[in-house]
Amino acid sequence: MIQWVLELSSKAISKEHVYVATDDSRIFNFVTSIGYKSVMTSENCLTGTDRLVEVAKKIDSDIYINVQGDEPIINPEDIKKVIDAKIKYPNDVINGYTRIKVSENPESINIPKVIFTEEKQLIYISRKTLPGFKNDKNQPKEYFKQVCIYAFNKEELNLFGSYKKKSILEKSEDIEILRFFEFNKKIRLVQAEQGSLAVDIQDDIEKVEKALKEMK
Repeated sequence: MIQWVLELSSKAISKEHVYVATDDSRIFNFVTSIGYKSVMTSENCLTGTDRLVEVAKKIDSDIYINVQGDEPIINPEDIKKVIDAKIKYPNDVINGYTRIKVSENPESINIPKVIFTEEKQLIYISRKTLPGFKNDKNQPKEYFKQVCIYAFNKEELNLFGSYKKKSILEKSEDIEILRFFEFNKKIRLVQAEQGSLAVDIQDDIEKVEKALKEMK
């Protein structure tokens, strides 16, 4: 799965700028054995973004893109969209999102739902089904979910890391980007293709394997 994410990420930017951040020597050794770069981080990282905070102290860059390793069918064009959005809005944290497919259950706690303004500013993200509705006639016709592609600058990463703990909302939802709410940081959403599938639980593996076969 890691190799798939690496190969797809390399289609968005040059391979020389793609790294795997990990605290596991087995992952480090595998990544380097297939010709990619890896950075060892500490075992104390609370989240993937905290891991990226450590990476930013070792590797200097204007923009840091976090593509999570559980997104093996991520579209390279979506990574490019996130990069372009960060260039256009350098002071906003950027995060991907997409429509929840008919075959997916919006009530699943494994799917973080996003609600946002018409200007694509994130209002909230939750494992609960959002937005809510008063009665059936008000029920939303579609729901949206987070896609785990993020874009940060070094200042934003340092801000995130300075909190030194998970925020109350972040801990409750187990969604790391919520920590930025403690700093009143704007989070701008960028629409990704509908094909995004993350491997969050064992049952997701079969769905992703099927999608990977269809990609060949």
